[in-house]
Amino acid sequence: MSPLNDRADAAGHAAITGADPSGVAGAVHELDRLILLGLAADLHRRTRLGRGAAHGAEEIAGDLGAAPRHRWIAGHWLAALHEAGLVGRDAAGRYHDLHAPRRAELATARTRMEAARLALGYPAELAELMLRSLRLLPALLRDEIGVQALLYPDGEPATAEAVYRGNVISRYLNTAAAEVLRDLAARATRPLRILELGAGIGATTADLLPVLAGRPVEFYLFTDLSPFFLDTARRRFDAGFLRYALLDIARDLPRRPGELDLVVAATMAHNAPHIGRLLGQVAASLAPGGRVLLIETVREHPQSLTSMPFALSTQDGPPRRLDGRAGTTRTYLSRAEWLSALEGSGLRVEVDLPRPGDPLTALSQRLLVATR
Repeated sequence: MSPLNDRADAAGHAAITGADPSGVAGAVHELDRLILLGLAADLHRRTRLGRGAAHGAEEIAGDLGAAPRHRWIAGHWLAALHEAGLVGRDAAGRYHDLHAPRRAELATARTRMEAARLALGYPAELAELMLRSLRLLPALLRDEIGVQALLYPDGEPATAEAVYRGNVISRYLNTAAAEVLRDLAARATRPLRILELGAGIGATTADLLPVLAGRPVEFYLFTDLSPFFLDTARRRFDAGFLRYALLDIARDLPRRPGELDLVVAATMAHNAPHIGRLLGQVAASLAPGGRVLLIETVREHPQSLTSMPFALSTQDGPPRRLDGRAGTTRTYLSRAEWLSALEGSGLRVEVDLPRPGDPLTALSQRLLVATR
């Protein structure tokens, strides 16, 4: 891997000095287990899965009173519970013998959650998000409330900041990303042209903008699907080169052939229906030597089962996937799939972090940077 990979890794680790990553894998397991047991308890209480016979995912979705667009989530949950050994599945794909967590088992998982979130450097808001998502499952499934009610309780951004910024892995990745931009800016022979896709609350933007202070920048185009995030960013950030625009990555990107120096997509590129198509458009928009910077989850952890699927439901039901995820309920690509997709788009991977063997890999989030 490139010298840039080394510098970005060093910068990321410097940002989490004092954190002990040795317990990360165990802590991740504890938080995953909490959500799985909470799901099992909810399904045992509200469905026929605790009554002996085998039942299909559609039947269980009906028991749960799921709104039409969320019915697919029941099957997604059951597959995760089966993988964890908490429910049986027969040859016909029907589920049976759901584990019924005892109150003491749930209490123990709840107690261990606190130690786990401290080990991961998660603020209290992130732990509360997981517990609140379990409490609100019936309303979420019935589509009576949306996932924004979880991320922005009372309209406040503290929980979303905790998810995307205020934790060990986010600090590591965002700081490493800032080092990549610093390197790009030092090499630039003209004012930079930057596009950020699905910038959301600006969790990564907030670490990138200080790198650009005092440097020549033609524009930094901050885009998102939601006007809410654009309005929030306008109030939060103050830089004369910032521009804002609505953009849906499920549609064609703006045509900027060979124009951009950097395209940023932090925890959002997986939302594209076809990753290869998205990366092909990104590659075409980059100037020679231009980079794409991705922060991506490469494995779905049970921690996200009670929140993320609700953000992915379309009006027609499950998310529309046209790439290797088609026909499945997979949200994310694996690391190997991302590397293959980047290289298949004519991009050379220069940064791939955390390194193999780093305890942070247990969190399954990565920084991937590739150059045209």
